[in-house]
Amino acid sequence: MNAFLLRRLAISIPTLLIVTVIVFGLQQMLPGDPALALAGEIRDPEVLAAIRAKYHLDQPVALQYAYWIGGALTGDLGISLKSNQPVTELVLTKLPVTLELAALSMLVALAIGIPAGVISAVKPNSVWDHVANVIGLSGLSIPHFWLGIMLILLVSVEWGLLPPGGFVSPAESLGDNLESMIMPALVLGSGVTAVMMRHTRSAMLGVLNSDYVRTARAKGLFERTVVIKHALRNALIPVVTLGALYLGELLSGAVLTESVFNIPGFGKLVVDAVFNRDYAVVQGVVLFTASAYILLNLGADFAYFLINPRMRG
Repeated sequence: MNAFLLRRLAISIPTLLIVTVIVFGLQQMLPGDPALALAGEIRDPEVLAAIRAKYHLDQPVALQYAYWIGGALTGDLGISLKSNQPVTELVLTKLPVTLELAALSMLVALAIGIPAGVISAVKPNSVWDHVANVIGLSGLSIPHFWLGIMLILLVSVEWGLLPPGGFVSPAESLGDNLESMIMPALVLGSGVTAVMMRHTRSAMLGVLNSDYVRTARAKGLFERTVVIKHALRNALIPVVTLGALYLGELLSGAVLTESVFNIPGFGKLVVDAVFNRDYAVVQGVVLFTASAYILLNLGADFAYFLINPRMRG
């Protein structure tokens, strides 16, 4: 077990390092001068020189990267050029919002995708199977931004059932918080719902044709017991590990959804930072999401190791 986790960790560390190099390098290729963006209307050469010296913008790119990665290793992701706040503080402020959205989206995906996949596999070529496949293909095909706009027009504007956007902290009002997060969670979770449904269906079809399931049926067990206790338990092994990976994707892929629904999470933070040439914030958010994705990948490997006896054999 220790050797298994050490091998995965040995792969994760250079992967994260490569991500930091790519993110920092691509950031330097963006047009515009962050010093000019920070100075605003002031174009005094002395002011611009002072800004570049303060944020190491006058140093070679390699040295700028060394300053940044050295600070990141100690938890210092730099200072926002726009708000003059520590990037770590900004990230930790927005983190609970995006975490809640990702968790609710995954809950939607699991609550809809797994039952739909089970029903589709238990009743192949039935009406339920065709409906589940249509829903799955729709979830994969429909763009999130378009689905979000359509839900706002229909549910909020036409029916007046839910707020069209914004965010209410659960500490202020749990009910208002859930109302503001229902539509974003449905939109963000739609694609993962489709993936969960397809993988659950595929895994269940394989398990339902196995010998031990036929033996369970031969013993006279109820079909519900055979499906839930014997088939689903084994079919969920790859689905559980897949869910951990997609949770990381939800954390990093909420940009459009948060922008459409005006949710102040990572998505809105990174969009504003790109427009303001706030490189430190963009790098900090991407570094955090990449680290979270790698940690969730490690968690998925660990979960697969625990729930699959063959890995321990």
